[in-house]
Amino acid sequence: MEKNLDHLTPKEIVAELDKYIVGQKKAKRAVAVALRNRIRRIKLDPETREDIAPKNILMIGPTGVGKTEIARRLARLANSPFVKVEATKYTEVGYVGRDVESMIRDLMAAGVQMVKQEMQQSVNAEAKRRAEEALLDLLVPQPKKKARDPKTPGPVIRPMGTFSFNNGGGPGIMGTAIQVGIPMARDMAGAGDQVPPLGEDAGEQPANEEIPGGPGGEAAGEKFNHTREKFRTWLREGKLEEGTVEITVNQNPQFPSMEMMGGSFEDLESSLSGIAGFFGGGKKKKVVSVKRAREILVAEEAEKLIDRDRVSDEARRRVEETGIVFIDEIDKIAVRGERGGGPDVSREGVQRDILPIVEGATVNTKWGPVDTSHILFIAAGAFNVSKPSDLIPELQGRFPLRVELDSLGKDEFLRILTEPKNALTKQYKDLLATEQVEINFSQEAIRRLAALAADVNSRLENIGARRLHTIMETLLEELSFEAPDIAPAKIAITEDYVNEKLSNLAMDQDLGRYIL
Repeated sequence: MEKNLDHLTPKEIVAELDKYIVGQKKAKRAVAVALRNRIRRIKLDPETREDIAPKNILMIGPTGVGKTEIARRLARLANSPFVKVEATKYTEVGYVGRDVESMIRDLMAAGVQMVKQEMQQSVNAEAKRRAEEALLDLLVPQPKKKARDPKTPGPVIRPMGTFSFNNGGGPGIMGTAIQVGIPMARDMAGAGDQVPPLGEDAGEQPANEEIPGGPGGEAAGEKFNHTREKFRTWLREGKLEEGTVEITVNQNPQFPSMEMMGGSFEDLESSLSGIAGFFGGGKKKKVVSVKRAREILVAEEAEKLIDRDRVSDEARRRVEETGIVFIDEIDKIAVRGERGGGPDVSREGVQRDILPIVEGATVNTKWGPVDTSHILFIAAGAFNVSKPSDLIPELQGRFPLRVELDSLGKDEFLRILTEPKNALTKQYKDLLATEQVEINFSQEAIRRLAALAADVNSRLENIGARRLHTIMETLLEELSFEAPDIAPAKIAITEDYVNEKLSNLAMDQDLGRYIL
């Protein structure tokens, strides 16, 4: 992380976010400063570093204005472990449901996966080399060497008959007499076995059997190596991709995560997986194509090459120093001023459970304990029913930075449709291009779409930029349905086309309520 962000100033961080998110300068500045402060903290001496806590952020704004996208893009920019959770999923301790500590376990799992992928990439070349050798072993098996001497069998046991013994009218004793002996050479031969002749030539091999290390063995070895190299060439040229091989794969049993009374049985899940593997349930033979076999073998070899302990240690360090948790819908657990009963009974309890996690606590995970003191928490909510002041005071104090995101209007919608790298118009053009249907949006059509989205948001529920998804999908529904049948084709999306498809829906408020 330090190498990636040392050269990024807060202004450059905002510029990177501008490539994907339109507007919301206040929120972008807040997260840029928070991210830069993490870099500054890492450069301090350890004693001073421990005393500096992250300044958690509370984002306030309606749905669809970019709260989640800002946090997700920030984590991707910083290469930080990131997890998005909904506060409404958690329950107070004592209720059946997820406990708040599971958000840290989810973050740690994301960190382990991130570090594992990075380490697998670093050993990818060696993993491919080993996988190629393993694949050649399947395609060109090593010839089996015949043993010179048969294995010495165990002693021969033959029954000799039964006997009985009665001593003075008491209970009788019956038994079986047996003979134990070591078999002779002739006795060792079973049906169809050839017993080598005894004498001077007893140690000589039959004329038709290749002697390992002898002249015949050298010739066979050269032939085997030549065949193996020929198959190696074919493998690298892709000539064997469609062939099939039988491989043995590790089949780790997946046990569902069990949660009860606010607790997670992760240790039990890990133990059950280990027991299943101990009893041999982790191997399975399957016939797959050579291409798929290579993918499986590369993954298995990469898994063997990485150090699991190192992965856990690095992931834990990265989570504790640079992890980001985005808690969405936090306004839904805020208790309103009247503090009514019913469904609100556990909301304040969930806040009390979240509080120690945000303040700094040690959470046990399957990869070891994780300290949450320096994890950055970003909470978000619309707060259209409750207010930030309805949160318990202690939790309010743990989110000192509050930014209010602006509602989106016609001008912002126009920019969203054209400016970002992942603009909706670009997405739909690329999707339909796969069907050999080329669509082109005129500027008038884009302006009309932006105006319609702003108008519908003002008359119906304001769902922000998500309104653009519903409008674009309705606009291109018929074209998407018929694209395979009319291809190849070029379609111009003009203002008249937009009016034809959407004007009636936009004007009919009752119909628009259900469709748009």
